[in-house]
Amino acid sequence: MADRTTEPLVLGIETSCDETGIGIVRGTRLLTNTVSSSMDAHVRFGGVVPEVASRAHLEAFVPAIRQACRTAGVTLAELDAVAVTSGPGLAGALMVGVAGAKGLAAALGKPLYAVNHLAAHVAVDIVDRGRLETPTIALLVSGGHTEILRVGDIVDDVELLGRTIDDAAGEAFDKVARLLGLPYPGGPQISAAARNGDRAAVRFPRGLSSKKDDARGHRYDFSFSGLKTAVARWVESAGARGDAIDAADVAAGFEEAVVDVLTAKAVRAATDTGIMRLLLGGGVAANVRLRELLAERCDAAGIDLRIPPIPLCTDNGAMVAALGAEVIRRGHPPTASDFGADSSLGVETVFV
Repeated sequence: MADRTTEPLVLGIETSCDETGIGIVRGTRLLTNTVSSSMDAHVRFGGVVPEVASRAHLEAFVPAIRQACRTAGVTLAELDAVAVTSGPGLAGALMVGVAGAKGLAAALGKPLYAVNHLAAHVAVDIVDRGRLETPTIALLVSGGHTEILRVGDIVDDVELLGRTIDDAAGEAFDKVARLLGLPYPGGPQISAAARNGDRAAVRFPRGLSSKKDDARGHRYDFSFSGLKTAVARWVESAGARGDAIDAADVAAGFEEAVVDVLTAKAVRAATDTGIMRLLLGGGVAANVRLRELLAERCDAAGIDLRIPPIPLCTDNGAMVAALGAEVIRRGHPPTASDFGADSSLGVETVFV
């Protein structure tokens, strides 16, 4: 392995959901971010099927690694270490990545570092601009996760402030899209429909947003299940009355309800903690209205907002490699070989 005072060449493996991500970094410099998505295989099911995702990871694993090495212009023998997502995520999908990473590291005689998927979403900013400014608040929004984190230090001090208590935001987008007869994945479909709608035409509830919810300990938590039900009831009632359903208005009202809560709570976390820095990550970061409203509210509150490029916001191997390289730079030892996939790994455990 390279001297830890030099920049380690690290290959990162991400298989927590439906995308096989292979990233290669040299210290803080991104060499490649190769992603093989199995999304098309899930379309007919209207959502991610864990067994289908796991099989897709098996099929894509070796070709994706080969492609990443070609793009980066490096060989596997040149690697200093391998990093892999050990959790959280879909159990079967994680197992494919963990098993593959163990085999690869053992075959190459390289150290292996198991890291946390959520912390990696924050660490990706290291390779985007060469550094991660901390402390920072992080808002992570995807199909499987919706969390607010306080990051004092990306390796040694990550705290979960709030999370969804039911559906993740991306999951709610998919379910509402299905109610409106829009295809999977629902996020882009809802966003496209909402552009032609009136955000004020239909007002839907904002979950966990009252003072009573704050008093119950949900100040930074999210709930989108009730919102989804409210949309279903609105569509059902309109149909029963024989009224025309304007999908654009419903989509716009739903989207506004989601992004209103997401941005309000993220800004609240920043101002409450006095950490006037905020990073947005996760697949839903591609939502134009979310980015727009978050920028408006951060600007009004004097919060420095960071949004990495979309390819680095979604699940990817670059973020795993970036976090692995940072763990190595700090001088931490490799992960013991007996670690396993942990679908419910807490964000406080940045590396295993």
